[in-house]
Amino acid sequence: MIRALDEVYGTGPHLSQLRELARDSAFRDKYQRYMQLSGQARVMHKYSVSVVPGLLQTEAYARELLLAAQPMCGDVEDQVAARLGRQERLFGKEPTDFRAILDEAVLHRQLSSPGDWHAQLGHLLEMARRPNVTIQVLTFSVGIHGLTNTDTKLMWMPNGRPIGYVETSYSGDLTEDPPSFERLRLAYDRLRDLALSPPASVAFIEQLMEDIPCVPTEPT
Repeated sequence: MIRALDEVYGTGPHLSQLRELARDSAFRDKYQRYMQLSGQARVMHKYSVSVVPGLLQTEAYARELLLAAQPMCGDVEDQVAARLGRQERLFGKEPTDFRAILDEAVLHRQLSSPGDWHAQLGHLLEMARRPNVTIQVLTFSVGIHGLTNTDTKLMWMPNGRPIGYVETSYSGDLTEDPPSFERLRLAYDRLRDLALSPPASVAFIEQLMEDIPCVPTEPT
């Protein structure tokens, strides 16, 4: 419809460009609100379709991911530092309780450096040993499921209020009304039942680490 209006009024791409700006602004506003809520959450459940969740990323993984997403933006070090800083919520006296279901695709999308990728998998195992962190792997053998292409996060605020968030690389939506959240939670619970158990998930990641080509050690 916007393109048709541009043609009718002879405004070239003007209205279409305004629409894109409005859409991008709305996404930024929603994302900022999501980040604020995420920082307050006491319990977080995550399903990751294609990349390691930010709270579980190493510095090298975060840097390569951000550079790939924004190749023309130059220095991303501030963004890397901010992402690593947010991981502090998993530590301390009252750490956030965090569960991550990782699609198997996450564990096959390697970094350019075998050493960095080995370190990232090792970091997942280290985090899985923390009492407030649970990691499960959803294998390819599960097939199609209710959240196949939906990166999903469920959050519970300090007052118990539940909030959902689903996103792609270019858009994201908060789910705050109870009926919509319950549908999302049910889909997540069903997915958790299909995933490997936490111990089996650890064994799965350990096997992947063994399959990585020999990582050279630093000279002493």
